[in-house]
Amino acid sequence: MPIYEYKCSACGQTIELMQKIGSKAPNSCPLCGAVNTLKKIISHTSFELKGSGWYVTDYKNNSKSNSNNESKKGELKDAGKNTVNN
Repeated sequence: MPIYEYKCSACGQTIELMQKIGSKAPNSCPLCGAVNTLKKIISHTSFELKGSGWYVTDYKNNSKSNSNNESKKGELKDAGKNTVNN
């Protein structure tokens, strides 16, 4: 179930509620008790990949080591061309 955020116009507090998709906003604020003051707000989403198939390092970009590897590959190719031409 997704988590939705609501803001109360009476007390100004923001609350998070786990609800089914398409559920209506609660009638009253659980913090101050004001009726018909909650409005759904748009918030940032986040997720975490969990399980045996996902690792933190799977999509890590290590540009320094990649650029070093690429330059070494280029040097090896150039070295091979020189030996062929002799």
